[in-house]
Amino acid sequence: MDRIRIVGGHKLSGVIPVSGAKNAALPLMIASLLTPEPLTLENVPRLADVRLLIRILENHGVDHAIDGKRTGDAPGAGQTIHFSAKNIVDTVAPYELVSRMRASFWVLAPLLARMGEARVSLPGGCAIGTRPVDLLLMALERLGAEIDIESGYVVARAPKGLRGGEIDFPKVTVGGTHTALMAAALAHGDTLIRNAACEPEVTDLAACLIAMGAKISGAGTPTIEVQGVASLHGARHAVLPDRIEAGTYAMAVAMTGGDVLLEGARADLLQNALDALARTGTTVTAEDAGLRIVRNGAGIAPVDVTTAPFPGFPTDLQAQFMGLMTRSEGVSRITETIFENRFMHVQELARLGARIRLDGDTAIVEGVRRLKGAPVMATDLRASVSLVIAGLAAEGDTTVHRVYHLDRGFERLEQKLVACGAQIERISDPG
Repeated sequence: MDRIRIVGGHKLSGVIPVSGAKNAALPLMIASLLTPEPLTLENVPRLADVRLLIRILENHGVDHAIDGKRTGDAPGAGQTIHFSAKNIVDTVAPYELVSRMRASFWVLAPLLARMGEARVSLPGGCAIGTRPVDLLLMALERLGAEIDIESGYVVARAPKGLRGGEIDFPKVTVGGTHTALMAAALAHGDTLIRNAACEPEVTDLAACLIAMGAKISGAGTPTIEVQGVASLHGARHAVLPDRIEAGTYAMAVAMTGGDVLLEGARADLLQNALDALARTGTTVTAEDAGLRIVRNGAGIAPVDVTTAPFPGFPTDLQAQFMGLMTRSEGVSRITETIFENRFMHVQELARLGARIRLDGDTAIVEGVRRLKGAPVMATDLRASVSLVIAGLAAEGDTTVHRVYHLDRGFERLEQKLVACGAQIERISDPG
């Protein structure tokens, strides 16, 4: 099993190209199921989750072709993938595939909308209601679907097609909003979605669906209206840049010091996190080519943050910001309001010398003068990269184990950091 070794204490300087957003690419790929015509997606990141979702879509009969790299492409340019769901051969998404990636559960909506039926495994380890799978099903029921749970599978039926309706989400849910958009696009009549997620990835999906012929207004606001159409056609769409990757590298620069241009990053996608970063004493400047992050020698000021749906501070940057705050000159409070159990990185940061105590949904971080390298274990995608950030500033060697989590969400992480002066390498065990 691969691990990553980091020798800390080196400033970052140079250019890091920001990849396409994983959280946008996955629902866009799933949207290919809505049409028999080709959907071409540009700027798709090269990630384990993308490869897995391609396998899942192939199971349903979706063909794909990946363009070769063209002369003149930037080193960090994403891949272009053509998807064709001309013939859906299977409306069952089995447990052995869905259990490996929660987002794959979203195939339920387009399969149901286009084929009138679907049988999709519940995500692995997920009890209904713990994370909002129940809200996804509620959205489909509001559009006339008949939903049953049989032997760990969601069985959805709409033999006469889905019909427009009103969907009032009791809490903001990105997955629920993705599901509602894809299902309503092919429903008979109009759909009104209230308390919709405003995340940029939702807006990106809506833009792609509109390019495919959907009639959607209000995406990016809490109220979205969809006029159902009889069919969707093919389209070409570029995945937006990954705001979580951009925020992660910005915090790495703030942690180590240095001067890095995040090429292709957009401030409007993560302004709240950039504001928090600026309050730490880091200089954040928007340029034509992206975002420049600079911290030259000054200490890191403590900053309190609370995670919230967009445009608030992203839960997917909470662990990284906590890593940064371990070196602040004071005490900070980080409150997690989106997901329970998202402080599993705390005990691993403590192995590096961090001082953190938990009080319910709040982590109280007392900054320390130095961190010291140690072996640590990645517990999930965002937690694993917080350990990388801490390791970049720790004295001596840090080894991060179980880095397959990183490969799910960060494209060429070691190469991007090495190009800016970090001493980091991947070690693969023989066999």
